[in-house]
Amino acid sequence: MLTVNGRLRLLRVRWHCPQEGSETPLDAVLDETESTFSEGVREMACRLNQSTTSFQAVAANLWRTAHVQASKESLRQLIEGEGQAVLKSSQQAELLPEWSAADCTTEQQTTRLYIGCDGVKVPLVTAEEKQKRRRKVSEKRRRRGRKCKALPRVKGGSDNAYKEFKVGYFYDEKKENRLVGVTSGNHEAAGRMLRRMGRQIELEKADERIALIDGAPWIRNQIQLYSLTRNIGLDFYHLRDYAQKTRRAVYGEESEEGKRWLDDLMHTFKHDGCNTAWDKLLEWHRPLRGVKREAARKLMQYVAERRSMIRYPEFRKNHWQIGSGPTEAECKTTTHRVKGRGRRWDSANAEAMMALAALHDSGMWNQHWQTLDPARN
Repeated sequence: MLTVNGRLRLLRVRWHCPQEGSETPLDAVLDETESTFSEGVREMACRLNQSTTSFQAVAANLWRTAHVQASKESLRQLIEGEGQAVLKSSQQAELLPEWSAADCTTEQQTTRLYIGCDGVKVPLVTAEEKQKRRRKVSEKRRRRGRKCKALPRVKGGSDNAYKEFKVGYFYDEKKENRLVGVTSGNHEAAGRMLRRMGRQIELEKADERIALIDGAPWIRNQIQLYSLTRNIGLDFYHLRDYAQKTRRAVYGEESEEGKRWLDDLMHTFKHDGCNTAWDKLLEWHRPLRGVKREAARKLMQYVAERRSMIRYPEFRKNHWQIGSGPTEAECKTTTHRVKGRGRRWDSANAEAMMALAALHDSGMWNQHWQTLDPARN
């Protein structure tokens, strides 16, 4: 067994009875039957994995910091296995946050929770890449000239190099209480994940529930389907980015007139509301022609489809946030380990890596590792 204090050799006596089977008394004490890594090594490896770029780096850091030596392949299997265990525990509600909606108080003496959700692209190994790797290994074995154990059955690869995973995020006004969830499933799986997370923190008991999203229809539909909240807001900065593209198409990159138009339009959205801003857009687009008119039409269509979510004066009056920046930042944090040059994953392993990041950002890291040791419970 590899432990943080070095490798231990355990001599275990196994007793056997034809009528009752076998028993190894020492296993009851260790509670880690046939385990080759102790709990301490598993946690340390997963901690180091959060801030590295490869399993090779994890192996090197583990050796330098704790003089614990393990191959990168052993650590890969260990860390991905722990991530999958975390994901399963989260889905089965075996890991629960230590806070609820009642703890999310504000300066206005109300309880308030924000809901965020977004899709993130994750690099996956395609079926073609898997076959290419397998051919290289087979050729290397052939050149070696000696008989080797048969290669394991190849796992199915992805049909595309990138797949969209979903990240769900619940947080309070000060971001002191946070709950993060991840899934490799589709929009329906994301909706079920949000519902499950909402139940874990007793979302329905919050006085104020606000969803801040980037305007994707599937996110709004899932929030409405599970009645998470009626207060759904379009992220102010996504709206500004879309208007910024329109400004460039109509006025050009450096036009001062275009910059003044953008500032005035966004000020109107923020302080006067969507109806007033819509009237301005109608009047503004009439004299435009050609590609400029088409760009203006697309902006107006974007606003029209999200009109019910553009409620900035109301949100500001209620002291609610109008930007989904926390969700955008969490998406970057959750995918930090799986993204990068040369990284390719099986879908299940990428989800496991993201689950470890979500566990850490949800503040439940210690809770998970304590559940591995019955003596601490």
